[in-house]
Amino acid sequence: MEKIALIYKALSEEIRLRIVMLLMHGELCVCDLMEIFGETQSKISRHLAYLKHSGFVQSRRVGTWMHYSLKEHMDSTIEAQIAFMRERFSEMDIFIDDLKKMEEVKRLKLCEDSKSVVCKKKAK
Repeated sequence: MEKIALIYKALSEEIRLRIVMLLMHGELCVCDLMEIFGETQSKISRHLAYLKHSGFVQSRRVGTWMHYSLKEHMDSTIEAQIAFMRERFSEMDIFIDDLKKMEEVKRLKLCEDSKSVVCKKKAK
């Protein structure tokens, strides 16, 4: 029961739910998420750490930047929750808006710009 409670606690914050929905579309750098949500590196990193601890996401370092994606081999309960979210939430306005912002941010290629102020603030 503790594992189930941990899963739902991880999704109890709006920003974490929105991050998971975006990661369904592929890997994102912390700087991308900062730009999409207009939040600080520390806040984004804190939420990503919670999602990682809960078994939703994995990370990899690219130079000085951390990139996050949905975990490749996740618990079956988390997989079921992800499938439910994909089916039921994908058409909600907030997630559609986030997806549009993500596409705009990806076009900017923030992590590829060595002068990017956003990406110089690396995640832990």
